[in-house]
Amino acid sequence: DVQLQASGGGLVQAGGSLRLSCAASGFTFGDYAIGWFRQAPGKERKGVSCISGINGNTYYIDSVKGRFTISSDNAKNTVYLQMNSLKPEDTAVYYCTFCTEVDGKVIATYDNWGQGTQVTVSS
Repeated sequence: DVQLQASGGGLVQAGGSLRLSCAASGFTFGDYAIGWFRQAPGKERKGVSCISGINGNTYYIDSVKGRFTISSDNAKNTVYLQMNSLKPEDTAVYYCTFCTEVDGKVIATYDNWGQGTQVTVSS
């Protein structure tokens, strides 16, 4: 079974940092693009960042460019999201799943979200 489990969230003050991890199993890790999505209370889930397993290309939505960095460790089958300079508007439940980039947007290509991990940024 394909499993993509997000972890690493927490409570942090504005300007702080967190690193999220997405542990992957059940498929050949390097064959897929994996990305991060977030859902704030009362809002739709949206793509944040995506990394290609084939060529390592990365994509970010404009609001996180320069603050977030996505990376992958093929040996550990894990994708990371390093989040710096966090803002209260980054508060959301963060999920990871397969992804692609279309017209500047990060789109999910696999509808399996897991439990996600809560990120709360206080002002």
